[in-house]
Amino acid sequence: MDSIWIQGGKRLEGKIPISGAKNAVLTLIPCALLTEEKLTLGNLPRLADVDSFSHLMNELGVATAFAGRRSGQTSRKMTLDASHIDSTVAPYELVRKMRASILVLGPMLARMGEATVSLPGGCAIGDRPIDLHLKAIEALGAEIELAAGYVKASAPKGRLPGGDYSFPVVSVGATENAVMAATLTTGRSQLFNAAREPEIVDLCNLLVAMGAKIEGIGSSHLIIDGVEALHGTEYDVMPDRIEAGSYACAAGITGGSIELVGARPSEMLATTNALAAAGLVTEFTADGIKVSATGKLRPIAISTAPYPGFATDMQAQFMAMMCMADGDSYLEETIFENRYMHVPELRRMGADIETRGRSAIVRGVERLTGAEVMATDLRASMSLVLAGLRAEGETEVLRVYHLDRGYERLEEKLAGVGATIERRSKG
Repeated sequence: MDSIWIQGGKRLEGKIPISGAKNAVLTLIPCALLTEEKLTLGNLPRLADVDSFSHLMNELGVATAFAGRRSGQTSRKMTLDASHIDSTVAPYELVRKMRASILVLGPMLARMGEATVSLPGGCAIGDRPIDLHLKAIEALGAEIELAAGYVKASAPKGRLPGGDYSFPVVSVGATENAVMAATLTTGRSQLFNAAREPEIVDLCNLLVAMGAKIEGIGSSHLIIDGVEALHGTEYDVMPDRIEAGSYACAAGITGGSIELVGARPSEMLATTNALAAAGLVTEFTADGIKVSATGKLRPIAISTAPYPGFATDMQAQFMAMMCMADGDSYLEETIFENRYMHVPELRRMGADIETRGRSAIVRGVERLTGAEVMATDLRASMSLVLAGLRAEGETEVLRVYHLDRGYERLEEKLAGVGATIERRSKG
């Protein structure tokens, strides 16, 4: 099993190219199910989750083809051909690997009139039920049945009629599923209190490019008029704002300066505001965002929230960075109830962190020391890498398959800005 080995203490400086967004591409891939024509996605990140989703699409009968270099900065493309759907069942052995698999439910139902999807798996960061997915799709006219660990959805007359749904709480995944399902209805659908994340804007923009009729893109009120059919297109995946934020924290924790090439400032305002509050200098350049540390980090107080608030996917990385701040920082996790599993591992490296339910106090320390640590989920993995970059001595991060789910060419990108880091394989 692979691990990431780091010799800490190096100041990082240089440029890091930002890859296509994991959280976007896993939403765009199932859009191929909505059309008989080919869909080509560019700026495709090479991630384990992309491969897993590709295998799921293959199981359903979708042909996939990849083009572009396996590494380097050349854009990689994926072409999906769903002209022939062999199965409307997404099996447990594939769906259990990641929660995003539930996103085949809406588009499959919309086009085929039925879909059976296993209840999903994914990171162990708390209870993330899919009840809002099902309620939203029911509001569009679907009949839902739960049996033997599977969700079976059907359109009574072959196509969904459409309808209105108001989300009781903001849900990114449920909004995505509902939007895709609504594109091929026979009527108009309205989604109230919809999530507004940039990845949802990216999804809506792709669907519009495929012929969908969507109003209110970027707002919490989406209006979707169903169309008879969608067509194929070529579309580039948006840059990954979470990856960019993670490398911004690498600049902060090492006292360095990194330009995040391709990052979009408009999609990262909560992150850049938090970086500025911590004393980092953020410059919006022609190519992206440059983040520089000019002195001791300042303590901050942040609370995760749906977009445009501070992203829960950035909480662990900021926690690692705040370990080196001059004072006490306060973090509150409002999205998931079990997202502090990286705290014991950071403590092994000398961090002083106290958790109280969904709140955490991070007391700045003079130094971190390298240790063997265990990753528990994707973003927790990155927090341990960040700590290792600053720590004195050697750090080894185990279970890096979590990292491979969301960070493309991590070691190569960090080594390119001065880190001493490498992947090691164990028998």
